[in-house]
Parts: sequence; C-alpha cells; structure tokens
Amino acid sequence: MPIIRVTAHEDPRLADFDVVPDPVRLRESGQFVVEGRFAIETLLRERRFRVRALLLTESTHRALAADLAAPDRSGVDVYVASAAHFRIGGYDFHRGYLALADRPAPTRLDELLDAAPPDAPLLVLERVADPDNVGSLFRNAAAFGAGALVLSPGCADPFYRKAIRTSAGATLRLPFAAASDWPAALGLLRTRGYVVAALTPLRGAAGEATAELGDFVAGRPRERPVALVVGTEGAGLTAGALAAADARVHIRIDPSVDSLNVATAAAIALQQLYRGRSA
Repeated sequence: MPIIRVTAHEDPRLADFDVVPDPVRLRESGQFVVEGRFAIETLLRERRFRVRALLLTESTHRALAADLAAPDRSGVDVYVASAAHFRIGGYDFHRGYLALADRPAPTRLDELLDAAPPDAPLLVLERVADPDNVGSLFRNAAAFGAGALVLSPGCADPFYRKAIRTSAGATLRLPFAAASDWPAALGLLRTRGYVVAALTPLRGAAGEATAELGDFVAGRPRERPVALVVGTEGAGLTAGALAAADARVHIRIDPSVDSLNVATAAAIALQQLYRGRSA
C-alpha cells in the first residue's frame, strides 16, 4: 500500500481531514471520524465500511500493518506524519491514529429485526442525547450479548467520534437502527415477539406497578427475548414509551439516591439478562 508522507498540517493533501472537528460538515459529506488504535482496528476489520483515509505516525503505521495488508484495504490513502503533535482542521492529532470513513446506508428497523439473533436481547435508547452515554451503552450491549440496538429520535449519533471512542469501537460492531416512528416502533418489537421492558426508577408510575429487576428476569417468558428500553437522565422515559411497554422494571437502590446513570443502569440490567440466558 502506498504511503504518503506529510510534515505539516498545512499540507494540501490533508484537506480531506479539515472536516474532522465539525460534525455537521462530516454528516453532510457522508463521513465519520475514528480515533485510537482499538477503534481503527475494528473499523478496518468490519468489511461493511469504506475507509477513505488514515493519518498515522511511523509507529502507529507499523502497529496497523497487518490490518492494512488486507487485500480489500489496498485503496485506502495512508498518510504518515513526521510528528504526532500537530493540528488537523483545528483538531489536536494525538496518539497518532485518525481515520475517515464513509457512513454506511442506514439500516431499517425491520431489516435489523430480521437479522437479529432470535434469543438475544435488544437495547432500546429513547432520547439519549449525550454521545458518551450512547457510546457506553453500546459498549455495555456488546459486553452482555445484546443482539442489536434501536434508537429513538433525539439520540446522539453512534458514529460521532466521542461515541465511537467511548464505546471502544462497539458502535462499529453492533448493528443498530434509528426508529423514526416513535413510540410506535415499540409495538413492532412486540409483534416480532419481544417482551418490551421499560427500565425506570419510577416505582408505580402513573398507577402502574413495576417489577424489581431480579423478579422480572426470573419470571419472564424464556421463549421470548427482551427489548430493554432506557431513557435519558433527568426526564427518563416518556409516557408514550412507558405505555407501550409490556413491563416496567426498576433496580433496587438505596432510597437516598434518586437514580443511576443510564449506562450504569443498563449495564446492571443487561448483565442480569445475560446471566439468566446462560443459567
């Protein structure tokens, strides 16, 4: 693979990287940014992504040599910088790993469900706008065997670089779909056989009883996978999402604490489901 050596961020051959710090321009150009060795290794190994260009240092280029040698990566532009510390489009190029890739075509919800493992849970995000939380939720979903994720309108972009970095590359591995028809999408999950469980700290919200997480996991129908729905911190799940759920589930915590971070709560619930599946 040819290497393009650069010595300064003003090099006109690096013009494609000018969009790196601007998420709006990135989306308009149909691209996304990946940083860090682990995430870029994941990007290169996931064949559904077309990688446009890599900006590396001498040492990081050597670290990626095996992945870059794959035949289907032969057309990637590889820029090797003489120093790790200079700026690209106002963005500090640190750690020596930066990649630009084309955004894949969005996956429709029905396509996602057709391809999802039949016995694996889904993680459903409602209005989780913080990219760090979205990244953490993807990482937790990967750790505890979720088959895919569904995102409502108002969620942060899983291909935003902070979400990718926080997820340790899980947003590049786990399939997901954005559901525009919300909360009607939860009804589709039910018709596809999922038990839709709304994770909420609101015990008895709107007069409805909630089940403690351990009781729900022990008593759920084993022949039906769970679609676990989590909401943004603060407001939590909307009334429409709660109404569309088969069950409302809470995690028992000390009463002096109002609630858990959404990623923490989802990790606890997914681990319980994971343990229940393997028991």
